[in-house]
Parts: sequence; C-alpha cells; structure tokens
Amino acid sequence: MPELSAGGAEAGGIFGRTTLACSRTRYACGLTALTTDEPDMDAFAQAIAAEAAAIDAAFALVFFSQSLVDAANLAAALKAHAPGLRHAGCSTAGEITPQGLEEGHVLAMLLPAPAFSAACTMIDDLSTVGMDRITSEVENLRRTLPKASGPERRTFALCFIDGLSYAEEAVTSAIHWGLDDIPLIGGSAGDDLKFETTRLICDGRVATDSAVIVLVDTPIPFHVFKTDNFVPTDEKLVVTASDPDHRIVREFNAANAAGEYAASVGIVPETLTPLSFASHPVVVRVGGEYYCRSIQKMNTDGSLSFFCAIDDGVVLSIAQPKGMVETTRAALDDVEQRLGGIDMILGFDCVLRRLDAENRQVRRDISELYRDRRVVGFGTYGEQYRSMHLNQTFTGIAFGPTRQKQRQAAE
Repeated sequence: MPELSAGGAEAGGIFGRTTLACSRTRYACGLTALTTDEPDMDAFAQAIAAEAAAIDAAFALVFFSQSLVDAANLAAALKAHAPGLRHAGCSTAGEITPQGLEEGHVLAMLLPAPAFSAACTMIDDLSTVGMDRITSEVENLRRTLPKASGPERRTFALCFIDGLSYAEEAVTSAIHWGLDDIPLIGGSAGDDLKFETTRLICDGRVATDSAVIVLVDTPIPFHVFKTDNFVPTDEKLVVTASDPDHRIVREFNAANAAGEYAASVGIVPETLTPLSFASHPVVVRVGGEYYCRSIQKMNTDGSLSFFCAIDDGVVLSIAQPKGMVETTRAALDDVEQRLGGIDMILGFDCVLRRLDAENRQVRRDISELYRDRRVVGFGTYGEQYRSMHLNQTFTGIAFGPTRQKQRQAAE
C-alpha cells in the first residue's frame, strides 16, 4: 500500500515562512506522487527536490493546470531548486491525483534511479517537421537510454503531444515506427477546455506545437492497456464536406454538420455543448475495431471541430455509451489479473470521459475508483496507444508487484 502524507513541504528562507499544502504518496514500486493546488512553484520545486533526494530520483514527470501555474514559472522553479533533476510533462485538462479527479492542481511523479532509467527529448514545430525526422529522433533517444543489466528489465515509451497541433495521428505513428517493439502510451496536452494554447516542458524548455518523448527502462513488471465505454449503433453519418487540415466537418450526409448530428442524437442544434458531444460520441471502424472520433466544439457556421483526424468519405456511427464505472472497473480487474496485482497506474483519461461522467452523475464514482485503484495522471485532449491516436478513451500503464514480492507470494 502507498504511504500518504500531506502538508509537510516547508518553504522557508528567502521564500518566506510558509507551509505548502502538498500531498505525498509513495508506492511500493518506488514512485512518489507529489500534488498541490497552491501556485507557489518555488515551494513546490523545493518539495520535489527534497523528495528526489530522499528516494534517489533522477527523473520526474510533471502535469499541471495552466489555471494554477504558468509553465515558464514552473520550469524556472525546477531549474532553480532541482537543477540536477531531469523532467518532462505538459499542461492538462484536469488532473488525476492520488485523491481522485481534480482540477487546478500540479502533479509531479518522481522515478527513483535504482528502479527506473529514463531519457527524454522534445520534438519542435510539429506543424512543419517531417515524420522521418521524428522517427530518427526516437531512434537516437533509444541509443541514449541508460540501461542496467538484467534479463527482467523492459522498456516503455511515454509521449505528450500538443493537443491543439492537428498532428497527433502522424506524430504517434512516426514515434511508434522508431520504437520497434517498445510499447507506446501517452496523452495530448490540454488547457482546461479553453482550446487556446497548451504547453509542453522538457528539462527546463517550454514549448507549444511540440511533442515530448520519454523512454523508461525498469525491472518492475508493467502492462499497457486501454479501455472505453461505447458501442456503435446503426445510425450513420458520412462526411461529405470537410477541412482535414483543421479537423473541421462542414457537412454530414450532404447537410449542415451540426444540424445532421443533432438530429441523429435527438438534440436541438442550438443547445449542442461539449457535454452533448461527450454523451453522444461518434466512432469509426478501423481494422474490425471501432475507435472514437470525438467532437471538440460547434462553430458559428454550424460546422464541427474534431479532436481527431477527419476527411471526406469517412463513415461515422453514432455510439451508445455503456456504464463508464463498470467498464473501467472490469478493465482494471483484467489488468490486475494479468499482473498478479497492481501497485499503481499512470493513466491518461480523455477530458470528454470526465464531462460524460459529470453529465451522467457518476463523476464521484469514477473518481473513487481511480483513487481506490491508485491511478494518477491527467485529463487529455486525446490519447496515444501504441501506433494509434484515440479519443474518449482511458489509456494506462499499470505497475505490478516486484519480482521479489511475486516470488514471496508464491512461496
């Protein structure tokens, strides 16, 4: 079980005699999660530095709400107070803390060096970069990853992509191509549903229109998975006019997109909101499986902006959601059985799932499920899973008991 403490990070000296309200959760695999909803990033960076020293951490993942903290201030604080700690992360559309679903927080996950080796890089200018260069960067990153010896060690890849870049599909595919057989998982950066600017950070750098890739090598058993909660219906929408470069659909079935969608789900077009799109997703069939193509917003001309790639001729099906809590619990039960137990889960949860949970009044239930199953992570504008960019999905990497504990349990 994790160790939890709160309010113990002291900020003193030139930063004033104050106490930062900061929770600390240590997991059996060695990871530590630190969270706060206070904007004092100097104090939070000091707490990160102290915990990094305590557990011998050489790398941190940092996820933050831009309504709480400016990315540049966060990066500067980390550089000032934890100069030797490499780090990577992004802005969010909500956070998953050890206490459950939150908004307006910053979350740091510290990886102890004895159990985790990590390397990261930032890919700039996604709107113009060639996919070959991304694949080459990934291959170079693989060569720089420090690996400890041992037959039980395995590597996984994390990626965080500007969720407003319109490039996630191509970037995810290029990253996957360069990884060979290393499993990839991640989330698209958000900005608290403002849809203006997201931020990525990597070793003190702050950027937009970019992606961050992190490779992690560990002996801790892990399992990469995804889950969703929708099934397709027979109601079809064919894209007959679109702007693929900006992910905008102007017409479904040769009629105004918003009007046709609204008629298909039984809603008046003028009342369409993000909650409507979260509760009535559309899906596309690829290789025998259905994947969500979530709608971001309705525009003033009645066109619809999407979170995923879209083009003329694409056939979408209106989907009927299933119980989110039940399907998520079943997926986590399956992962637990595969691993022989779950220590904690790093999760990337589409913001539309959160909106749908609120709309169906199960937000507290899903939050409690995440808390009980020790999920930490953030709300995304899209999810990455192996070679795919997805929407309205929960993707995660679960860490199981150490090999030593598994052997002890077997005895």
